[in-house]
Amino acid sequence: MDLESTAVRRVRRSRPGTAVGIVALSTLLTMSVWFSATFVLPSLSLEWKLSEGQTSLLTIAVQGGFVVGALGSTASGLADGLSPRKLMCFGAFGAAFCNAGLLWCDDLMWAVPARFGTGMFLALVYPPALKEVSTWFVRGRGKALGLMIGALTLGSALPHLVGAAGGLDWRVVIAATSLLGIAGGLVVLLVRGQGPYPFPRRPFSFAAGFRSMRTREVALANVGYVGHMWELYAMWAGVGAFILSLPELSRPSSGVLAPILAFFCIGVGAVGSFVGGVLSDRWGRARAAFISLVCSGAAALALGLTYQALPFWVIIALCGFWGFWVIADSAQFSALVAENAEPEYVGGALSLQLALGYTTTALTLWLVPQIVEHASWNLALCVLAIGPALGAAAMWAVDKQSAARMATAGS
Repeated sequence: MDLESTAVRRVRRSRPGTAVGIVALSTLLTMSVWFSATFVLPSLSLEWKLSEGQTSLLTIAVQGGFVVGALGSTASGLADGLSPRKLMCFGAFGAAFCNAGLLWCDDLMWAVPARFGTGMFLALVYPPALKEVSTWFVRGRGKALGLMIGALTLGSALPHLVGAAGGLDWRVVIAATSLLGIAGGLVVLLVRGQGPYPFPRRPFSFAAGFRSMRTREVALANVGYVGHMWELYAMWAGVGAFILSLPELSRPSSGVLAPILAFFCIGVGAVGSFVGGVLSDRWGRARAAFISLVCSGAAALALGLTYQALPFWVIIALCGFWGFWVIADSAQFSALVAENAEPEYVGGALSLQLALGYTTTALTLWLVPQIVEHASWNLALCVLAIGPALGAAAMWAVDKQSAARMATAGS
């Protein structure tokens, strides 16, 4: 009877590749309510007569909500006390309804709380998705996480492609992305069974998830992630404006070419995420992340120091190279946490890592436009290279520690 029950459970369990594909699709559909801000902000700014600062507030509200949600999930133990898929479903529905709340707003007084709530519920989607994917793989985990991050990268690039095709009414966008969010919450329930490498659940324990920071590898992975996020969202948000500022695109006829190029420079990161996962599984998480950080930081620095002296297509090639490597390491910081945190605290540790990273993005999303406005793109690009330098130093330390541990074990 026991053998028969085991056989039934095996039949009912999704294949690892299928499970990861479903989780990636669910996350992409749900996170569309985050991406929707990129579509609608220009229209909202005109209709509500918003200043630059007020427009930025709507963007930062989502980041702030995500940070608060992630910290709350960590501190309460939700991230480790409940099934990741149940959390994802609940978070997807909550984010979709908060996003739809914009349809009934006519000023910032209610729009900012709606966007804050959207970010807060998304914190119950993205970290649990990383944890869920990690339960389906040990060998090949870097590649699996890389595929999921690659799907999100394409989602982040999509607004630029839509911008090239022409604008849509912002209400249609909000309604459509809200429905996609609900669909994302339902899709994740299609995963059958439990991953073969589950993390143990623990009772709710206030602040217990913060214990992961006691582990040196986890602490350094978080430093690396902060350095990575210092650069990532500022690059994604700014590359379109940077390309549009080039003299070659000053003609009115260039209005379509600029967003297409921006889509390419961000979207190529989907391939970068996969390549980063392959390198991670072959050479180790820290070494793969180190390579990515060095390449992306070098691209930002090279552009900052030389772009005005470079031919147009060389600048675009450098931006594409930057976009390829700027996201290639993202999944590996999550993998480092999943593999080095105490198993019962993995969910909280991932949520904490993302909270630290998205706090950093709120700073650079505000800082870079200020530098561009009051100084130049040259200085802004060079400032972005600071983050990868810090992250690369942290990953170098982890890699050296891992090599020393292996040498000791071998002797």
